[in-house]
Amino acid sequence: MKSMLALGMFLAVMVLSGCSNLTVLDPKGPVAEQQANLILFSIGFMLFIVVVVFVLFTLILVKYRERKSGPEYEPPHIEGNVFLEIVWTVIPIIILIVLAVPTVQTIFALEKPPEATSHKDPIVIHATSVDWKWVFSYPEENIETVNYLHIPEDHPILFKLSSADSMGSFWIPSLGGQEYTMSGMMTELYLQADEIGEYRGRNSNFTGEGFTEQVFTVTAESEEDYNEWVEEAQEAPELTQEKYNELMLKGHAEEMTFSETHLQWVNHGMDAEYATKVRNGELNEEDDSHDSHSGMDHKDSEKDSESDSH
Repeated sequence: MKSMLALGMFLAVMVLSGCSNLTVLDPKGPVAEQQANLILFSIGFMLFIVVVVFVLFTLILVKYRERKSGPEYEPPHIEGNVFLEIVWTVIPIIILIVLAVPTVQTIFALEKPPEATSHKDPIVIHATSVDWKWVFSYPEENIETVNYLHIPEDHPILFKLSSADSMGSFWIPSLGGQEYTMSGMMTELYLQADEIGEYRGRNSNFTGEGFTEQVFTVTAESEEDYNEWVEEAQEAPELTQEKYNELMLKGHAEEMTFSETHLQWVNHGMDAEYATKVRNGELNEEDDSHDSHSGMDHKDSEKDSESDSH
């Protein structure tokens, strides 16, 4: 008995010490906070159920243990019990209701901008997953970045999510999520950072051998610093269609910054075949035509790629 108690205490310490480092339980924004509260409520409620079940299990073992009643003892035969039938039918229904109500309320709340900053117009960012990188477009600011984001604190961000190829999953554990990205479809997700800092985001859906490094950074900063960054980014080299088509090829990429966005050529939420056409060479003729206007050759593109690295 003592050894079992010691093992239980050891496992409890290990589990609780591990939880203190879980990013999802250390929210930095209102969306992540709602999700963390829902997770903690669900875990606490289910642990309560487990405790009640084990207490009842122990009581039954003790009360109905084998006694010295003699080999001729025959326990009373009981058939049917309306009260017990009602109890073990109603209790699971109550458990489902207690878990479902806050879950549904939280899901619907996450479809709207955070209440505290709902009076502010959200900053719209198109987040596109590509094997194995992330492309972020700021249409109102006319900026495009690869594998990194800048956002102002205490300001709602509306992410419009899509994919250029395989289905991914957009997730910033400190701020909330995750939401799937799919080619030919567009989903939306509101997030917000309440604290200045740098956070990590990633694709949380397996998409092949490069999936583990399909990550990005999110820099949450003051409104003034964000506006300065926007002005600097708008001075970055212009995004060409040739350069964007290079990003459609499978592989990783460094952090990059461009003025202009790819939305002038393609919206992956409406066009599910663009990346496939690029990889099959079906858009080469169009690219060549564009190159004749831009005057860029392949070496220039490579130099731009290096200088664009953020």
